[in-house]
Amino acid sequence: MSVKITELCINCNACIDECPATAIVEADDAPIDTEYTYVKPEKCIECVDCTVPKCAYVCPSEGAIIWDMPYIEEFNDYYMSGDANGEYKIRVHKKKGVFSPANQPRPFRETISVEQRENKMAVEI
Repeated sequence: MSVKITELCINCNACIDECPATAIVEADDAPIDTEYTYVKPEKCIECVDCTVPKCAYVCPSEGAIIWDMPYIEEFNDYYMSGDANGEYKIRVHKKKGVFSPANQPRPFRETISVEQRENKMAVEI
């Protein structure tokens, strides 16, 4: 995952239908305790083939979608500790095990710096 939905989300769910990776679910269907729409980090592809992530393009709430760390091996500990503390819930496959960044990396936008991601900058359209 490289985008995350914040408390600025109004739960309109416009992003759900736009996500080509089916990585976004309603708050009621989220695998964590949250009050707003949730992005599954192990599925998000940042819409790398588009100008901007499709979720951000359709979102009516400015600043509701922010950059998160790339879902790659370098940030495995970041996501696994987030899974342990309830910030994320990383999918576990019966045969393949945990879909961690170490064994299931996802595409990401290399033009978004780690600093921008650490600062949780809003995805701009």
